Amino acid sequence: MTILAFDTATDVATVAVVRDGEVLAERRSRAIRILHEIESALAEAGVERGAVERLAVGTGPGSYTGLRMGLITARTLAFALGVPAAGVSTLDALAAGSPGATPVIDARRGEIFTLQDGQPSVLAPEDLPVVPGSLYVGDGAVRYRGVLEDRGGTVPGEESEAHVPWARHHAALAADFGSAERLEPLYLRVPDAEVAVQEGRLRI
Repeated sequence: MTILAFDTATDVATVAVVRDGEVLAERRSRAIRILHEIESALAEAGVERGAVERLAVGTGPGSYTGLRMGLITARTLAFALGVPAAGVSTLDALAAGSPGATPVIDARRGEIFTLQDGQPSVLAPEDLPVVPGSLYVGDGAVRYRGVLEDRGGTVPGEESEAHVPWARHHAALAADFGSAERLEPLYLRVPDAEVAVQEGRLRI
């Protein structure tokens, strides 16, 4: 089975073409370049669009704009190619890249997205229970390295690939494929723009 997987939830967007568990091509870029990177990854893998059998897309949590871009791309491609799609939590994919580590995504507003008892949550970095000696990965772990390491946590170097939600893990975790129209982003909180409107800082 050939799966095209991608994630645009964080500042680093990733794309992978995977066939029967083998990664044929994988790329990283920015969410705004996702269509270009998809085409480049397919070309690198030597896979025609029509040969894609499944789509796997990151559902967040993460950037509101990035998530919308990823889901719209997934729905458009699924319709155009006539293939089913599955959503995969960006936190789960990040954790899959570093078994045993706690995934931490920068949620902005002085908060982080992480997993607590296997469930996605949003909280202040200071409220994250840190187990001394345990590993923490993701752009949130990098941003709040001081908070985590002061309490005994371990955070890989900033350039470590452990901090990237590689799309190969989305392909591996994807299940329950179906209509892309049913895919929903995992926001965990009200988008920044909506907060600005509620507070009178933005008019629409």
